[in-house]
Amino acid sequence: MQALKDRILAEGRNLGSGILKIDSLLNHQIYPDLMLAMGQEMARRFEGRRIDRILTAEISGIAPALTTGLVLGVPVVYARKLKPITMSGPVFLETAPSHTKGGEVNLLVAAEFLHADEQVLIIDDFLASGKTLLALARMVRSAQAHVAGVGVVVEKSFEGGRDLLRNTGYGDLQIEALATIISMNDGKIEFAE
Repeated sequence: MQALKDRILAEGRNLGSGILKIDSLLNHQIYPDLMLAMGQEMARRFEGRRIDRILTAEISGIAPALTTGLVLGVPVVYARKLKPITMSGPVFLETAPSHTKGGEVNLLVAAEFLHADEQVLIIDDFLASGKTLLALARMVRSAQAHVAGVGVVVEKSFEGGRDLLRNTGYGDLQIEALATIISMNDGKIEFAE
């Protein structure tokens, strides 16, 4: 998606160690027109597939999941990192390492929002190591639902996340990235064609 790549090049910062700061367009500030265009493109890429709901992780996955859900006309559920007092009853709980926060984070979804036999599209901001997406996929399976596909705003292919998903039981899964970064060496950001 060229508009997204242009914004990343104009506003993103390579902080080293594989960390891409795109706070000005995804993680802290959002351009609604770009976010809607990303949701439309994501929905187009999964066109023709049955999708009953979208699952994401708070907080940066919510905006692209919401616009995709808007276009597809399906509800969006997000995994919480902290359990609020209003979350009662059974929950699905997974943990995943956080690249930017360091350490493990919890991902919790109330069982009432993931149903057996549903087709769940996972949408998130990044595909890097793949461990957060894998945790969300395990959550879907724990609900006896099915992962309909994975869509991300940015994939950092050099971190091997796609391979992790493919090698852990999701080999035939449709994985879509709106922008794929193949290198972040020497302070530069290089996209796949």
